Amino acid sequence: MQFEVWAPEADAVVLEAADVRSPMERDPGREGWWTAEAECSDGDRYGFRVDDGPLLPDPRSRRQPDGPDGPSAVVDPEAYAWRNPWKGRRLNRAVLYELHVGTYTPEGTFDAAADRLGHLAELGVTHVSLMPVCPFPGVNGWGYEGVSLWAVHEPYGGPEGLKRFVDTAHGLGLGVVLDVVHNHLGPSGNHLPAFGPYFTDTHHTPWGAAVNLDAPGSDEVRAFLLGSALAWLRDYRLDGLRLDAVHALADTRALTFLEELSAAVDALAVEVGRPLGLIAESDLCDPRTTTPRAAGGLGLHAQWNDDFHHALHTALTGESQGYYADFARAPLAALAKTVTSAFFHDGTFSSFRGRTHGRPVDVSRTPAHRFVGYAQTHDQIGNRALGDRLASALSPGLRACAAALVLTGPFTPMLFMGEEWGARTPWQFFTDHTDPELAEAVRNGRRREFGAHGWAEEEIPDPQDPATRDRSCLDWAEPEREPHARLLAWYRRLIALRRALPDLHDPDLASVKTAFDEDARWFAYRRGDLRVVVNLADRPAAIPLGLGRQRRSGGRVLASWEPVEAPGPDGVLRLPAESCVVLADD
Repeated sequence: MQFEVWAPEADAVVLEAADVRSPMERDPGREGWWTAEAECSDGDRYGFRVDDGPLLPDPRSRRQPDGPDGPSAVVDPEAYAWRNPWKGRRLNRAVLYELHVGTYTPEGTFDAAADRLGHLAELGVTHVSLMPVCPFPGVNGWGYEGVSLWAVHEPYGGPEGLKRFVDTAHGLGLGVVLDVVHNHLGPSGNHLPAFGPYFTDTHHTPWGAAVNLDAPGSDEVRAFLLGSALAWLRDYRLDGLRLDAVHALADTRALTFLEELSAAVDALAVEVGRPLGLIAESDLCDPRTTTPRAAGGLGLHAQWNDDFHHALHTALTGESQGYYADFARAPLAALAKTVTSAFFHDGTFSSFRGRTHGRPVDVSRTPAHRFVGYAQTHDQIGNRALGDRLASALSPGLRACAAALVLTGPFTPMLFMGEEWGARTPWQFFTDHTDPELAEAVRNGRRREFGAHGWAEEEIPDPQDPATRDRSCLDWAEPEREPHARLLAWYRRLIALRRALPDLHDPDLASVKTAFDEDARWFAYRRGDLRVVVNLADRPAAIPLGLGRQRRSGGRVLASWEPVEAPGPDGVLRLPAESCVVLADD
């Protein structure tokens, strides 16, 4: 078996594999690369010593059975016997479901999560969006401090566990998207600097030195990241990748890393004969993120739309702190702007940033499904002091309104696990750092951050306390009880409508017509022959419905949270407090 590693600054590299030491030779055809042969089989441990240093795991390790600091293990990527043939699912009609393996079930494993995938198939979602699964220190964590970008967290079930999960999902008709982090590595267990210039001080990020995408040596660093991304899609048969915080990728080269990645993924899709997608998290409000490469964009296939979330959140809760401030001044107007223009900040002044922000979307050319819309995500819940979900603050009726606006809206909808039944369990920030100093620094940093906003230190959950993770696990007894069961049935009904009605797949943002009353707190929009109306007020509302079309009849009620009749001849809809309805024209 041949082993290879990139260590351009090393004078000597030794391979230790299956308890045998083998000095490595420079590869004459590839500058900076070292190679060696060794007799190994699946599961054998190995590692590299650079210039007589400590034994280090392979940067391209497929498995870290003893954690990020231990030796790597040999993995045959083709050994798994796939059970379910799969032709893929496109993102343009997707309903995404964000899932954290470690808290989706109390067991926190791929196999336990796979046993619950039937719930998602019955719900009607099309894709599971897994939070990161790369190895990180300890057992429990969000996954954004991963350090072995080709490997799978062993406590979750390792490479075989992930393949079983994907295989099960595909057998149920569910695609799987994986969250990958290219903008930084975790602070503990990151051994890449010992091998080469994987990081650069030319740029700095919130996590320290930037991943090297444009300094000397960056060709190989890019190849490392590209290879990892393609391996997830090819070897694990994933249907797409969610790219964490692409705005934090410092890259000044004429051909950006993201363009290279999108081109490589498009080529792989042709090779494997199934659609593959890239979904960006970006706070830039820049339509070029999802503009095709041929038109001067990065060529990614979709991006999260935080502006829609912020407008919806302020309309539902009235919160106005931090980045919510601009949206809270007129939340329904902000919501109307986002559902017709995608971005609220499209060159407008952002008081949170103290400058103008964003760029307009050309809605005549940009399909709505390139934007992902949501009411809750891991970030928007977990980065609150107590990790409280909307269920802790909103009535079931208002949560039903949120679901209606997400699931009938123009964007690709995404749910966060447990949202569909109004889970009462929080989703808090938790870590499992094995370095005591790092653990204390994270704990104190969390307390300082929220203490500055008026929270008492003792109120902030300790990220290192195992109980913080345990509190964040879903309670699977809830969906069987009220009021959870009713809300779950509402989500199923809305998703069924979305899948059945062509108007809800219309990619034309310019065709969406809105009406609202900030004071009366009702909001409505038309999509084709459908009208969606929500009353966010705590009192009934008489809502005049025009929205650009005149009909003799007020239409048919397709779904409503509370009993409601279609508008009469006067065109007025009488909608109960904190309720919503989906109407179809006759």
